[in-house]
Amino acid sequence: MVKWLCLKLIIFNVHNLLFFLKRGINQKNKKSMSKVYLTQEIPVDRDTGQPKYNVLGAQKYGDIVTLLPMYSQIILSPGPLIIKLRTLLKDFTADDYLLLSGDPAIIGVVCSVCSDITNGKYKLLKWDRQEKTYYPIEINIFQN
Repeated sequence: MVKWLCLKLIIFNVHNLLFFLKRGINQKNKKSMSKVYLTQEIPVDRDTGQPKYNVLGAQKYGDIVTLLPMYSQIILSPGPLIIKLRTLLKDFTADDYLLLSGDPAIIGVVCSVCSDITNGKYKLLKWDRQEKTYYPIEINIFQN
């Protein structure tokens, strides 16, 4: 009887240990997953209500995070927008990607903020029309 209880206790402890190890591995994988920062929401076709182009192919590089609404623009002073982008990009790392869409002035500010956060290193996703896929481009502004 005592041997049976000891065996049951060991099996119970091993089961709990495996559960917590598996849970820890899953959380590590979630933390290490890159993000794809979409600069602005994709414009919508007025007639169909569908996005004008599909960015779901970028999901293979990470979860897509949209930074700004579709019609955002820099008006007179870029200060408030820069503060907002710094807040939205506070967790940006050199392992994340930028998916550039929308107002060219906002794209420039987003690239500048990301470059500042990561000491000049960041990645872009470039759409290839012929292959119909995204290709990563690594930027290092301090590279000779």
